[in-house]
Amino acid sequence: MAIYFLNLKSVGRSSGGSAVSAAAYRSGERIRDERTGKTYDHSGRQDVMHKEIILPGEFAAHDMGWAHDRRNLWNTAEHAEVRKDARVAREYLVALPAELAHDQRVKLVREFSRELVERYRFALDVAIHAPRDFPGSDSRNFHAHLLATTREVTPKGLGAKTTVEMHDRRRREAGLDSGVRELLDVRKSWADAANGALQAAHIDARIDHRTLAAQGINREPAPHIPRAVFEMERRGHRTVVAEGIRQQYQARVEARLQRAAQRSPTPARASEPKLSPDELRRQSAENWRRYRAAQPKLSAEELQRQSVEKWLRYREERSKSQSPSQSQARTRDHDHSL
Repeated sequence: MAIYFLNLKSVGRSSGGSAVSAAAYRSGERIRDERTGKTYDHSGRQDVMHKEIILPGEFAAHDMGWAHDRRNLWNTAEHAEVRKDARVAREYLVALPAELAHDQRVKLVREFSRELVERYRFALDVAIHAPRDFPGSDSRNFHAHLLATTREVTPKGLGAKTTVEMHDRRRREAGLDSGVRELLDVRKSWADAANGALQAAHIDARIDHRTLAAQGINREPAPHIPRAVFEMERRGHRTVVAEGIRQQYQARVEARLQRAAQRSPTPARASEPKLSPDELRRQSAENWRRYRAAQPKLSAEELQRQSVEKWLRYREERSKSQSPSQSQARTRDHDHSL
């Protein structure tokens, strides 16, 4: 069945990242980074099913050849940043519904990419990948990498930083939502786009961007195994990190089950017959009659005497538990109410 996955991550120099390297890997091409002199060659990849660069529609009548050239676009992005810890690109990684055909997945990615491009006015380098054929890989793992510039694109080059790069203070000054709200909106947009594509293809499967709790689903989210650890396991290596993650996940599952058992009423015994509401009411009335019949038969005088004794004991116990001032005040209140 279709699953929801959208992850936004940064490509920055502080972590050793390169926009040219990221673009070459995702597109399956050989590109030289003019800033560092390094060449990244991924031309041997066989899993790139589709790739294209999408630009804002307002420049359709302009000569945007410089931006449609992948090598030129990402070298321009690198040269536009001077800080050694600069963020040079952002990536939206989305899981594509395996139920869709290839041309339907391409259409879905284009429509979602177009929405992002028109909203933020950046250049978006799109690459759709097929599932890997490694042992343990999921054959349904069709996915798309949407690599975005951190600056707005113009006919003459890259301009100012996009609104995605703004801090929350500047966002508030510009009348924009917070960065978190922006990401939540994008996540919802992807769910709406994917569900629209599934509906158009007459497929019943749907995805949901909300948390399990918001969806009313009472279960623990599946554990996330980091990519490096997953690759080690795929090659047959035992990892303490992965085992610890799975043990913690199992502990959370067991704790959730225990909490549910404590909240749930004691289940009826399997041997007890299930009764209808009318039968339950009849049984309850019958039990009450048997209880009354088992009580000793007392005369009216004896019932009255027992009632008076109970009342006197109650008054005596209550007066002992109160201070004299409280007892007097209560007596006055009682006298006034007569």
